[in-house]
Amino acid sequence: MQSAEVVLGVLRERGRKGLPCNELYRQLFNPQLYLLAYGRIYSNKGAMTPGPTQETADGMTMEKIGAIIDAMRHERYRFSPVRRTYIPKKSGKLRPLGLPTWSDKLVGEVVRLLLEAYYEPQFSDRSHGFRPGRGCHTALREIADGWTGTTWFIEGDVSDCFGSLDHSVMVSILSEKIHDGRFLRLIGKMLSAGYLEDWRWNATLSGCPQGGVASPILSNIYLHKLDQFVETVLIPQHTKGKARRINPSYKRLKDRLAYARKRGNRDKGRELRKELRRLPAGDPCDPGYLRLRYSRYADDHLLGFIGPKAEAEKIKAELAEFLRDELKLELSAEKTLITHARSQAARYLGYEIVVQHNDSKIAGGLRAVNGKIGLRVPLDVIKAKRAPYLRHGKPWHRSAMQNLDDFDIVKTYGAEYRGIVQYYLLANDVWRFNRLCWDATTSMLKTLAAKHQSSVSKMAAKHRATTETPHGPRRCYEARVERIGRQPLVARFGGIPLVRDKRAVIVDRSPSDQVTYQRKELVRRLLARRCELCGEPGKVIVHQVPTLASLEQHTAQPPWVALMLRKRRKTLVVCHPCHDVIHDGHTAAKTA
Repeated sequence: MQSAEVVLGVLRERGRKGLPCNELYRQLFNPQLYLLAYGRIYSNKGAMTPGPTQETADGMTMEKIGAIIDAMRHERYRFSPVRRTYIPKKSGKLRPLGLPTWSDKLVGEVVRLLLEAYYEPQFSDRSHGFRPGRGCHTALREIADGWTGTTWFIEGDVSDCFGSLDHSVMVSILSEKIHDGRFLRLIGKMLSAGYLEDWRWNATLSGCPQGGVASPILSNIYLHKLDQFVETVLIPQHTKGKARRINPSYKRLKDRLAYARKRGNRDKGRELRKELRRLPAGDPCDPGYLRLRYSRYADDHLLGFIGPKAEAEKIKAELAEFLRDELKLELSAEKTLITHARSQAARYLGYEIVVQHNDSKIAGGLRAVNGKIGLRVPLDVIKAKRAPYLRHGKPWHRSAMQNLDDFDIVKTYGAEYRGIVQYYLLANDVWRFNRLCWDATTSMLKTLAAKHQSSVSKMAAKHRATTETPHGPRRCYEARVERIGRQPLVARFGGIPLVRDKRAVIVDRSPSDQVTYQRKELVRRLLARRCELCGEPGKVIVHQVPTLASLEQHTAQPPWVALMLRKRRKTLVVCHPCHDVIHDGHTAAKTA
C-alpha cells in the first residue's frame, strides 16, 4: 500500500505534465489518505459541531475508516444532506452555511487532497484564493509591484458565485482531465446531496455547499476557466505595443531646455526643468500602447487596463458574456464597476487601490511616485473597527469581559488589534490605525480597571512593558501566567510599529497547507492501538472535547479529565470500555 505522500506526489507530477487521471477513485481505498485527512481536520473548530446527525470527531476509530473504504469499494457511500444554518454578511444579508456529518468531512478532505495535488500545478499564477502559499497579501503585492501606470480598474464580482456553480458544467470541466467515471459520479453525489432546513430536505440544483471541505478546490477548478479565458483571450487582445511613444509636449519642452542650456541661460533652464517634471515622458493617450492585467481571489477579480474607457467597457462586456454563456454565472451589477485609477479608488480584498501622482516627489532625479500603485486603508474600515471599543463616541470598558482574568482580557484585545493591523501592513497609510490603537488600549485598560475596581493609570503601570521590533523597542501591555518548571504564558497587546511593510504576511496562524505531509501526533497515537487511560492494547477510539476550558468546569475531576488537562490535549486515545465509561458520566475509570 502506497503512503499518502507517494500518492499525492504522483498526482502532482501528472498535473505538472498535464497528463490525464484515469484511476483516481482507486485512491479512495487507501487508509493512509484518510489518516492524513483526519490529522488535518480534527483540530478545526467545526470538527465537534454536529451536522444533520450527532456524529462528530469524537469517537474516531480505524474501524470507521475501514467502513468508509468498504462502502467506497462497492460504490455504496452516500453523502448526507448538510444541516443549513445562516451567518450574517457585512451587507446585512445572510450567507447560508452547510454543516456536513463528520464522515462526509473526512471523505471531503480526502477528495480535496487528491484534487489539490493534481490541479494545483495547473492553476494560474494570477489566482490567489484557497491555495497553498497564497492569499490576500500575495494578490495585493502582485498588484502593487506590477500594475504601474494603470488607467482604469475593472472591479468584478460574481453574483452568489458559490451558490450558482452549475453542476453539469462542474462535472464537464472535471471530465476534461479526470477520465474516471466512478470518481465523477462521487463528485456528482457530493454536489447533489441536498440540505436540511427546519429538518426538511431540499435539493441542491446548483452550487457548492458553503462549509463543505472540498468546496474551495472545486470552485477554483470551476473558475480556472475564467482565468484561462482572461489569459489566453482578453489579455492578448488588449495588449499592444512595446513602449509608449514619446509625448510631443515633453519632447518640445526638452528641446527648449537643451537650447537654454546651450545658450547658458540658467534661469530659463530652471523654469523649463520645473515644467518638464509636470509632464509625462510617454504619451498617455498613445493608441498604440495597451495593457491589461488581472488578479483573482475566489470570486472577486480585478483587472487593470491602460487604454481608453470605451475599450474598458468592452472588456467588461466580454467578461460578462463569457461568464454567462460558458460558466452560467452572472456579474453583479452593483459591484462590477469601472473606476478611473487616478481620481477614484477601487476596492479589492478590503483595501483601496489607487494610482498615485505627485510631481514634487523626486527620487534619483525621477518622479518616483507617479503612476505607482498605492494601497490605502479605507476610512470606513477604521470607523467599523473602532466601533466595538466606543460608547457615546468615547472608549469604554466591555462589561461582558469583566469576569475574565487579566491574561484572557489582554489576549483577546491583543489578538483583535494584531489581526487588523497585520492585515493592513501593506497599506501606505497604515499609520491611520493610531486612533484605533488608542481606542483599543483605553478600552482594555478601562475593562481591567472595572474588573479590579481600580484606575486606568494603575492598570497601565501594572501591565506596561517593552518589546523589541525591527524598528526598535516599542511600548506594549502584557499579562503573564507563571508556571512551575515551564516558561510563563504571556499575552501581549500592541507593540506593532505602524510602518508599512511591503513584504508583510499574516503570522498569527500557521499555514494549514504544507508541502510535506507530516503525520500528526494524534495519528501516531491512534495507530499505536493502546489505551492512554488504562494502558490496555487492542482496538482504540479517540475521545475528543471541543475545548480544554470545558474540562476545567468539572468540579470533581475524574482521571480522564485530569489526564487531558495535565497533557493540555483535547484528544485522548482510549479503549472502548473506557470510552463508554467517559460518556456514561462515571467519575472513575479503569487505571493501570
